[in-house]
Amino acid sequence: MNLTLRPVLYSVLVLAVAACTDPTPTPLAAAANEPVRPHFEIKNVPAFDPTSIAAYDGDHADVYAHIDQNLDSHVAQLQRWVRQPSISAENNGVLEMAELLRQDLEDMGFAEAELVSTDGHPGVWGYYDAGAEKTLMLYMMYDVQPVNPDDWQVAPFDGALVDHDLGSVLMARGATNQKGPQRALLNALQSIIDVQGTLPVNIMVAAEGEEELGSPHYPQIIDKYEERLKHADGVLFPFNSQDREGGLTLSLGVKGIIYFELEARGDEHGGPMNNEIHGSYKAVVDAPAWRLNQALASLTTEDGNTIRVPGYYDAVRPPSDEEYSLVNGMLKTWDEDRIKQQLGVARWVDGKTGGEALMEYLYTPTLNIDGMWSGYTGEGVKTILPHVATAKLDSRLPPGIDPDQALASIRTHLDEQGFTDISMVTKSSYPASQTSVETPLVKAAIGVFNRYGATVRVQPRLAGSAPFYQFTERLKLPMVFTGLGLGTGAHGPNEFMLIAPAEGVKAAGLAEIEKGYVDLVYALSR
Repeated sequence: MNLTLRPVLYSVLVLAVAACTDPTPTPLAAAANEPVRPHFEIKNVPAFDPTSIAAYDGDHADVYAHIDQNLDSHVAQLQRWVRQPSISAENNGVLEMAELLRQDLEDMGFAEAELVSTDGHPGVWGYYDAGAEKTLMLYMMYDVQPVNPDDWQVAPFDGALVDHDLGSVLMARGATNQKGPQRALLNALQSIIDVQGTLPVNIMVAAEGEEELGSPHYPQIIDKYEERLKHADGVLFPFNSQDREGGLTLSLGVKGIIYFELEARGDEHGGPMNNEIHGSYKAVVDAPAWRLNQALASLTTEDGNTIRVPGYYDAVRPPSDEEYSLVNGMLKTWDEDRIKQQLGVARWVDGKTGGEALMEYLYTPTLNIDGMWSGYTGEGVKTILPHVATAKLDSRLPPGIDPDQALASIRTHLDEQGFTDISMVTKSSYPASQTSVETPLVKAAIGVFNRYGATVRVQPRLAGSAPFYQFTERLKLPMVFTGLGLGTGAHGPNEFMLIAPAEGVKAAGLAEIEKGYVDLVYALSR
């Protein structure tokens, strides 16, 4: 998923010392006339303490026992899901996975379970009417990223259980992103139904098959059910949020995103117009590849770390006192050296450390080149002058920045720099999302995690992106994406979800993950 950051990274960028300053952005040291990134000092406000929220005290022993007795079949349900390919970028197995999810909801007793047509891959809608006072909406994604089987320890769609130093893991594409935790939640709901005959809350499901494509058509799914969804009490996205020590990160928001392509092509003003030509003609023919590189270079300072597009940083919203409280609460768990080692980096931008890096992570817009290509990239020698050059870029947007305005400002900048010939195609765009820690849904989740003894780290947001604005901004609903459980390898080879932890590993296995979801559903019903 586009969040791309796993739980071990969610705790990234926390610091040990807080200075008391005005939250107004102040410029970083910079050369004359150079743009500056927003800069916020950490404010000295009382740190948020997750342990101040009472641990959930409900007892659902009969449901827990059902989970334990049926654990093998519950593992098989996760395997069944990951064995169905659903690669949205390749349209591989997408319709089959959508129907599998729809049928599962119907089999569970959902009164409504239907495919939802969009201009892209279909959505899935479900409604379970428990006649309850409260309603929980589940956001789900049933698509996965492409795979290169040669990079995998096991076949990526075999759903194999593999011995790992963490314990027994389910290794497959989608194991942790996101089929594993989602099916675990459905297992938990099925156990409640089997034991109690119904659920303590009504359930709405609004699933999509294009999250890995940037959710371009998810708004069309919400369009159809918007008035009903507005009456929900909150949104849950099941998520493996633990590390091996059992620590759990609860993020209350995400950055927004714009994802776009820039392309330079030969035209009547210069460069090959129809196809590549012999490289010797560069003496008299313009090169689209150089043209694209110059356009890209105009967007940032020479180090690539500060965006030169005029006004790009102006709308960044300063931290609220609640966000400062959450940041200060994160300070106790910061292990900068460990995070750098896991990321495989030696230093942060500009050599920043601690709190400076934290605020950069949370509040600075990014501009990143995801990929660029032109001409011949194979082995050996082929001297050509390519007729086209393309780059994919993304920009992560903290609260306050409107994605349409961000795109427009980039287009205006390119035009004013003389790059009117560079085409710009938007692939995805949506704003940031934020939920308050004071909402009943968030407090219910923290109370459940406190029951299981997890060290809970609550942070305002992570640097990844997801279309959660549909819930927090459009529907005005609180949202959490969280859960017990550990997984890693999203988007890469050997993706896995922990099923049975080894001795000494404190993260939850599948049985405890499902029991946690049982508790969360009941906690929300109160």
